[in-house]
Order: sequence, then C-alpha cells, then structure tokens
Amino acid sequence: MVPARYAPVLFGFILSGLMSMVVSAISTFRVSDPGAEFLGLWTGSWLITWFIAFPLVLIVAPVTRRIVANLVTSSAQTEGK
Repeated sequence: MVPARYAPVLFGFILSGLMSMVVSAISTFRVSDPGAEFLGLWTGSWLITWFIAFPLVLIVAPVTRRIVANLVTSSAQTEGK
C-alpha cells in the first residue's frame, strides 16, 4: 500500500496512463491498419505519450482545480439565495 500523502501523484499516474492508452490507441488505429503491427506501433506510441502525459497531469491538475473552484458555487452560497 502507498501512504495517503501520495494519493494525488498515484491518481495522476493512473489517470494519465489510462487516458494516454485510450487516446494513443485511437490515434494509432486511425493511421495504421489493424493488422499484426498495430500492437507494436500502439505500445510505442502509448509509452511515449504516457511519459509526457504524467508530468503534465501533475502540473495541470492544481491549475484545473483552481479553475473549477472558481466556476462552481458552494452549497452554502446557493442556500443563502
């Protein structure tokens, strides 16, 4: 088990892995034949994409959280209206 303080990093690792896997599979499928070489092309593409996506998620997530916090209202604000 991983200590709870690493939860945001683990979340980013898993999220970036899954998202890059799906997006790279779709992209690779669109530009190649679904033949025997697809798996090799896709795996290579996915690993490169994940290598970029993981640190990017760690950088972008706090900014995204702040943007979302500014776009939504808390329940206390909506109850007072």
